[in-house]
Amino acid sequence: MAEDTLTHAWGWGLASIDDQGTTLDTWYPDPHLGAAPTAADRPDHGFGALVLPNLDNRGVRRVPVFTDVDLQSPITNAADAYLRLHLLSTRLVKPNTINLEGIFSALTTVVWTDHGPFPVEGFALRRLAVMEAASRGENRSTPETVCVLGVDKFPRMVDYVVPTGVRIGDADRVRLGAYLSSGTTVMHAGFVNFNAGTLGVSMVEGRVSQGVVVGDGSDIGGGSSIMGTLSGGGRLRNSIGEHSLLGANAGIGISLGDNCVVEAGLYITAGTKVTIHDKSKVAAGEPLDVVKAAELSGKNNILFIRNSVTGAIEARYRKVGIALNEKLHRN
Repeated sequence: MAEDTLTHAWGWGLASIDDQGTTLDTWYPDPHLGAAPTAADRPDHGFGALVLPNLDNRGVRRVPVFTDVDLQSPITNAADAYLRLHLLSTRLVKPNTINLEGIFSALTTVVWTDHGPFPVEGFALRRLAVMEAASRGENRSTPETVCVLGVDKFPRMVDYVVPTGVRIGDADRVRLGAYLSSGTTVMHAGFVNFNAGTLGVSMVEGRVSQGVVVGDGSDIGGGSSIMGTLSGGGRLRNSIGEHSLLGANAGIGISLGDNCVVEAGLYITAGTKVTIHDKSKVAAGEPLDVVKAAELSGKNNILFIRNSVTGAIEARYRKVGIALNEKLHRN
């Protein structure tokens, strides 16, 4: 089935619901694309003893929910949002191909812990209840603790989806809804947001913002940043093509095409004035053209550097792309 015809998805989810009826999260171990089966033809959810119909010490119950969504329509509730995030992280759909409108309204802020999600309100007392219940167990000499992993609307991807062929140095820095292709390594300082990610082999040491995709064979240097739709880019969706390099501590507010390099420490926004380096004009003593970086957005075979003598930002022709270390990128 063609990618543009995939308009529906469905799956059984295990939802965590607090005492106020708020859905904290929903886990879909086996999401599907396409029209949902009828009630009579639905497979069993298979959650078994994981279902907790009564509130536990966290003030949370776990119940199975069957979710059927139209991927081209806005998100309607938390279970809907979580299904779409799972579709991205399981690589069933690519970033920017489904409607995520309304996701922030549908998701609630949650205390994410090694004991599962907690509601924010009353967390201290609920944490105490969990610790007291554990202290009544057999191993009373070791006090039970509740480790808080974060307080956010989005959880860590690896608590729900672990894609094959991927290495992640720090799981806290990859949100559920990230799309990581096989061959991707996210180093400890790297970050990948939801609805963003890699389309092939890549080393991510910088920030891949929401809506951004990185092409096969491209690397994101340490401390670098790609401006996304949540970081000042508005509706603009920047991307990086294949066999390109965003240097350490560099940044872009434009797209890079294939076989491009941005020099370390250089940040280029759409309005940045860039000098087009033309050897023939230099030899003839003619003035060089100066354009806004937006005019070069998405174009191939460009090396962006800052002239160390004049301070001008230059765009120079680059014949071939970067060559990745095959052993380093093998996962």
